[in-house]
Amino acid sequence: MMRWLTNVFRLGLKELSSLRADPVLIVLIVYIFSFAVYSVATGAKLEVLNASVAYVDQDRSALSGRILSAILPPEFNPPEEISASDVQKVMDRGDYVFVLTIPPHFEADVLAGYQPEILMDVDATAMVQAGNGSVFLQEIIAAEVTKFVSGNDTDSVLPINLVVRTLFNPNRNTVWFSSVMQIINNITILSVLLTGAALIREREHGTIEHLLVMPVTPSEIMVAKIWANGLAIIVAAILSIWLVVQTLLGVPVAGSIPLFVLGAVLYLVSVTGLGILLATFTTSMPQFGLLALPVLVVMNLLSGSTTPMESMPVWLQNVMQISPSTHFVAFSQAILYRGAGLSIVWPNMVIMVTLSAVFFVIALKRFRLTMATAH
Repeated sequence: MMRWLTNVFRLGLKELSSLRADPVLIVLIVYIFSFAVYSVATGAKLEVLNASVAYVDQDRSALSGRILSAILPPEFNPPEEISASDVQKVMDRGDYVFVLTIPPHFEADVLAGYQPEILMDVDATAMVQAGNGSVFLQEIIAAEVTKFVSGNDTDSVLPINLVVRTLFNPNRNTVWFSSVMQIINNITILSVLLTGAALIREREHGTIEHLLVMPVTPSEIMVAKIWANGLAIIVAAILSIWLVVQTLLGVPVAGSIPLFVLGAVLYLVSVTGLGILLATFTTSMPQFGLLALPVLVVMNLLSGSTTPMESMPVWLQNVMQISPSTHFVAFSQAILYRGAGLSIVWPNMVIMVTLSAVFFVIALKRFRLTMATAH
């Protein structure tokens, strides 16, 4: 056993040395845990921000002017007037997300007790802004009409007092969500790519033959690749949380970083094993990239990091339970967002350990077969 551990340690040092000598991979690690996290967190907004609005005012009354003047930044850009004949044209070109058409005699019909209609054209290709922005505009229009009819500029008194408590992200700031999720997703991506690239690199440089004639076993080689590349990923992830998320973006981390790191280590065994497994089916980096790409896309998009698991079909939810990324995302969100402790996340950790063991055994069996064939 002591000899096995010694071989694993020394082979792991060799992996770290190889990684240090590969500037492309070093740049990739630094980029994906720094600029990629910052740029996505600050650039990809889920809330309504600077949505473009145009209007056709066929009434030109005090009420229509009041409605248009209530559409304000930062949610919306100042509304721009267009002609009725240009509505379809600007929507086809994607110039505006929203176009409001206020009909003639709108104010008079409202005061007469009729129910006139305001037409709202929405460009739903801007899906998030279209959905949330439509609700905001409806609320603005309804509030301004109510105040105008009542002659009272204060909010009308409702028969109930609705109190909303937004937990874990009080300002509903997208940066708080997307920055942390980028780190979680990048751990998955790099774990697969680095370990797979390490095995492919052995083949392309001809060092796999050297390993075959050395007194080392496939399990020692595989475990060495897992701990060495996993160590690099974990260190990069911790630095990213500290320097980029907490310091640069000012995002608070609610839970225990050591507990998150422990779960990430358990998770790394499965995804690094997956990277080695995929690499055994390929003979070059281009082949490995083409094979890994669809796997990573499915793991990230359907893990619950982009959309809640509850919004997926039941059969797909059941299928994704075999993916370790699903449980790692739930584990990480519970700790980093909601401050959950071990008493809450231990079921996810047990599942990750089980899946890690399964993936490791499958990858090791395939790796041994590949080594025997090469020999």
